[in-house]
Amino acid sequence: MSKRRKKNILLLEPNYKNKYPPIGLMKIATYHRNLGDNVRFFKGDLKDFVLDNVVDECIERLLKIDDSQNWRKSYEDIKEYISKRTITLFDQNLFESSSNEPLLQSALDYYRNYFFREHFYEYNKFDKVYVTTLFTFYFDITVKTINEAKRLVKKEKDLWVGGVAATLIPELLEEATGITPFKGLLDKPGILDKRSKVIIDELPLDYSILYEIDYEYPTGSAYFTFMTKGCTRKCSFCAVPKLEPVYKAKVESIDKFNAIKERFGDQRNLLLMDNNVLASPKFAEVIQEIKDLGFGKDEKYVEPNQLEIAIKNLKENWNDRAYLRRAYKLLHSLYFPKINKAQIAKTSYLKILQEYDLTDIRSISKENILKAYPLIADIYEKYRINKAVKRYVDFNQGTDCRYVTDEFMKLMSEIPIRPLRIAFDYIGLKKKYIKAVELAAKYKIEELSNYILYNFTDKPIDLYHRLKINVELGEKLGLRIYSFPMKYIPLYGEEATRRTYTGKHWNLQYTRAIQSIVNVTRGIVAPSREFFEKAFGKNEEEFFKILYMPVSYIVYRKFFEDLGLTAKWEQTFFEDLSEEERQEAKKIIEIGNFKNLEEKTNNVKIHNLLVHYTVTGADVKKEDKEFLAIKKRFDKMIEEDIFKNLTLTYDFE
Repeated sequence: MSKRRKKNILLLEPNYKNKYPPIGLMKIATYHRNLGDNVRFFKGDLKDFVLDNVVDECIERLLKIDDSQNWRKSYEDIKEYISKRTITLFDQNLFESSSNEPLLQSALDYYRNYFFREHFYEYNKFDKVYVTTLFTFYFDITVKTINEAKRLVKKEKDLWVGGVAATLIPELLEEATGITPFKGLLDKPGILDKRSKVIIDELPLDYSILYEIDYEYPTGSAYFTFMTKGCTRKCSFCAVPKLEPVYKAKVESIDKFNAIKERFGDQRNLLLMDNNVLASPKFAEVIQEIKDLGFGKDEKYVEPNQLEIAIKNLKENWNDRAYLRRAYKLLHSLYFPKINKAQIAKTSYLKILQEYDLTDIRSISKENILKAYPLIADIYEKYRINKAVKRYVDFNQGTDCRYVTDEFMKLMSEIPIRPLRIAFDYIGLKKKYIKAVELAAKYKIEELSNYILYNFTDKPIDLYHRLKINVELGEKLGLRIYSFPMKYIPLYGEEATRRTYTGKHWNLQYTRAIQSIVNVTRGIVAPSREFFEKAFGKNEEEFFKILYMPVSYIVYRKFFEDLGLTAKWEQTFFEDLSEEERQEAKKIIEIGNFKNLEEKTNNVKIHNLLVHYTVTGADVKKEDKEFLAIKKRFDKMIEEDIFKNLTLTYDFE
């Protein structure tokens, strides 16, 4: 049997902002790397990907012409020269000192033309390209990535598009790109290769691909996994029945954890992506397995020596591209306290980095890192951060209050769960939701971060009441309950591709108002009554007044109050207008289009009211102290505990 040819594999995540790494691509990376294939991962603008590859090719050519210069040190200059036709030769001295100056100049010009004439697409094709998709409302940027990826694959049949949007709106993606998406999970053998018996969905994740890119996911050091799959419910607002149609009460995880730990080192936290873990009749087994994995109530975590892991993987040729970047970052993040011995060590350490040319990420080499490591290993181990810290478990997709029992809550209290997330999707769950929160308090689970669905079949006042219930429960039970309003967006059809959908009882002004309220706090509704009443109102009447307030007046609340504009708006809206005029104004406001006001109404008083809605955030001075102070406070809070902000989307932005 002939030896299998190594394939060149490209994994792509569109350039949207997201919070979790692409788990599907991480499994596919493991699959192909186990086959010995060359695997690349990229997230961002594919033009940047192409440019970087062209620059790399150019530098290799320059080194062949004259290896007396480390051309990688001139990476940024070469990149600018190639990407901008107007730039002249960046450093004449570099060329004049070489006897091969004409050849060097010719090589630079060749690769400049190579880039502008897009020859890269002709000569650099990947055997397989995989594009992941996430939320349907990222439709435009996803389509752009798929269409650009078509130019990078040898055969279009080997361009695979999968993930959430691919499963929910495959017809729209195919219509826009000509590529038929793969729907569902890679949970059977032979899907990517009919001859393979490997089930991709059961493979451990390849964490190394995350080090290939500049984008940093906010999850930090964590295991990402499922203990169960699917959901027993068929909620009409939820995509899970389509994405994971078969409920699996227990997914084996220990072997995957051990493989990740062996290759990439122990991770601090456990982020479980289960969609309804409490529905499992094996929930007690799930909790026991979590404990067995090292996540008991009082377990501590000491970060392993990450540089040692990087060196090990470089020696074993496991993703050199990633671990060269990783090693560089680790080498330059070492902290030396300001004491004499530490300063001496720092001097010696930096001298070794300079000696082995490890001070510039573009010029480092695997050979030099491996040579330098034995000389700095003891210093690195002595000064790296290795303080024992708490571990946390996060059922990140939320738990179902309808399945909460005293026994289940007691079991959850036996692991370091933080925060506990309980979904409060509609007001009809009130009694069961309150009971679940009370049980959390009983078992000393004191920090909750709960999802509040809105813009579906609910009414705006239902959202207000659910948020208020959280504030009142927090006060009564001594809990910190952070609410995360989650705006419903349709799962299928054209409406799924954008964020402008409004539910039966909602309108554009209402949804914009809610998102403006939580914009400053990055999606969080804080537990304090003071914040809640200022943001959402002390009562129903104030809440509806805020819903009709111009969104800039909501975001920059104190700024416009101090200017007196908020008071003028209130007077015009509630005093100067008759009830009939107010109803006419509301209809215009609810549509949310404030261009060409003279065409909207002939009523002078209504026109004067609508002028307030033309004021935008761009009109506000960015040094507004109250706005910046609030934003700074919430940013700090989120940085201290990232799990508060690990919601599903960035809808609040």
